[in-house]
Amino acid sequence: MTTPAPVVVVGAGLAGLVAARELRRLGVPVLVFEAGKTVAGLAQSFRDAEGFTHDFGAHFITNRLAAALGVGASCRDVHRYGEAFFIRGRAYRFPLGLLTNPGFVASAVAGRLRRRSGPPASAAEWYRRAYGRRVADEVAIPLVEAWSGASAADLAPSVIPPQVDRGTLHVLKLQVASRLTGRAVANGYSREKPESPHVWHVYPEGSLGQVGARLLADLPGIVCLETPVQAILVEQDRAVAVRAGGRTQEASAVLSTAPVHVLPKLVQGSGALSHLARFRYRGMTLVNMRFEGRGLMPEVVTWMPDPALPFFRITEVPLSMPWLAPEGRTTLTVDIGSDPGDAIWTMAEEDVGRLCLEHLERLFPGIAGRYLGCRVLRTPVAYPVFLREYEADRLALERGLPVEGLHSIGRNGEFAHILMEDVYWRTLRTVHRLAARLRR
Repeated sequence: MTTPAPVVVVGAGLAGLVAARELRRLGVPVLVFEAGKTVAGLAQSFRDAEGFTHDFGAHFITNRLAAALGVGASCRDVHRYGEAFFIRGRAYRFPLGLLTNPGFVASAVAGRLRRRSGPPASAAEWYRRAYGRRVADEVAIPLVEAWSGASAADLAPSVIPPQVDRGTLHVLKLQVASRLTGRAVANGYSREKPESPHVWHVYPEGSLGQVGARLLADLPGIVCLETPVQAILVEQDRAVAVRAGGRTQEASAVLSTAPVHVLPKLVQGSGALSHLARFRYRGMTLVNMRFEGRGLMPEVVTWMPDPALPFFRITEVPLSMPWLAPEGRTTLTVDIGSDPGDAIWTMAEEDVGRLCLEHLERLFPGIAGRYLGCRVLRTPVAYPVFLREYEADRLALERGLPVEGLHSIGRNGEFAHILMEDVYWRTLRTVHRLAARLRR
């Protein structure tokens, strides 16, 4: 009897590891190729000699995801989470804070009352319809342009984050549940499963890196590290093999976590994916700044909608998880939208830290005297950019790739604005469909 070729998974981030573990559980042969020395992608953590923990990307997961991954018993509950907008020296807490500004309220009411025909053509138009011109132009549009690196007029309305359209009452209900339970109830972190007071944020003991380690332990001999995939081989519009680490591996199917804009270069034997080359991702520079003291920011996450600032978001993680910094100290993770080769990307770590500190001192006088240094993390692929020019192709991608046996999974592979829990559930759905087809 001939042994079937394995399903090959490209990449050992969360999606790739989850896919491999589920395929193995279903009895489907699987092999994972990872270019790096470690697994878990952006779900990685770094602990320095002073006792500060820096997460690369997401800072926590939900208890529901932790249970599904098998790490629930080793997680700490997160007891606090909140967001605020910092506008002209004042903090407005989400979601009702902006309602304390009469100008914003009047603008929003006027925007809602104005009659328009047809759906909005761009993100800029969507924001102005939903919030009125003043809130859109002073808050929403500067933020979307800062993280995307594109004009809001050039972005499709689908770029609007999913938490925006859930309704104020729903958000408030979950915030009240958080206060009553003393847990940071997940609010805007999942669309695949319902949000409720029974789903809250947790953090794995040790670090987020434990998620990858736990998944890897379930995949002995299956994950090949430092083995980059050079090509995905296609014959008669069907993926049949990959070339990785200098050898060719036959495949019954290929699950790719690679950013979709690199697939046209990886796929050999078909030009059906050439249109994906123009899809864009935004890079990110994360500046983990260390300080004496704690409670330096208005909230755990503070949004900075000021185009004059180099950053658009600041997260004071120890407000939410105090164990990630030594007692009496804190970290501010400062997010800067930047791409390889630009001024921020090529700037020395110390210079990036000083640049951020100069702006922070103007916003929060006295903070510079508490500064202890920084560590800078960079990723060239952080957020998919939903440009109007390829929106039709993006919608087609949601229905699948035009090559049989080739599937994209994960945030970058799906070119989707989804967080870790939704990555998990969507990956499982793709794997189950694939396994059913392979059994036919």
